[in-house]
Amino acid sequence: MRHLRLGVNIDHVATIRNARGGRHPDPLRAAFVAAQAGADGITAHLREDRRHIADEDIARLVSELSLPLNLEMAATDEMLEIALRHRPHAACIVPEKRHELTTEGGLDAHGGSNAFKRYVDALGEAGIRVSLFIDPDPKQLDAAKMLGAPVVELHVGAYCERYLEDPTSAETKREFAKIEAAADHAEALGLECHAGHGLTFDTVGPVAGIPTIIELNIGHFLIGEAIFSGLDSAIRRMRALMDKARADAVGSRSA
Repeated sequence: MRHLRLGVNIDHVATIRNARGGRHPDPLRAAFVAAQAGADGITAHLREDRRHIADEDIARLVSELSLPLNLEMAATDEMLEIALRHRPHAACIVPEKRHELTTEGGLDAHGGSNAFKRYVDALGEAGIRVSLFIDPDPKQLDAAKMLGAPVVELHVGAYCERYLEDPTSAETKREFAKIEAAADHAEALGLECHAGHGLTFDTVGPVAGIPTIIELNIGHFLIGEAIFSGLDSAIRRMRALMDKARADAVGSRSA
């Protein structure tokens, strides 16, 4: 059974800090808690407007964190320079709009391949594992392969939204089928497949049960749950739900 990795996104610890300024709560402390609670990696999105994670956070995470750091970044020269300077373990290229509250969809790697190629090449040449955050669409996966990105992260937000409205609806099932098909297609192309956006205690099980998905990146929900149960408890519960779903899926396929 493949180990399903959990990446914990600490952006919104910084969001709370920035609401009043100062240094509390500290995203690096959250990263240490996540490591103790069973996270396999830490994700941080350095946005162009610095609305949550700041440049100093990235420097501290790279220098003090024992877990791999996944830097989410827009395809801009500024972000490329920052990634090449700090050399995180991984960099996930994401779409970014100034007016959006959160990432609203995947990159258009298919339509914008010329724009992304030099970023994928530069990051890869620096020894940084490159991933593209894309919708679960075969065209986007084919484009990621053509661009030379070794990893894709599927935007599963549409499925999660439908699930929370009605987990048994035909629309929910259609969205989930897209994720399954995309993960299988990624494997056939030789791409490592991750997934993220909108995953909760309720929605994580089906996605975690897809054996061709290797990593889940979860942030906003965990930081929100930490208000009620503590960050350690929230991550441990998510880790347990992921592991159970993966084990159950493997068992059902073997039966």
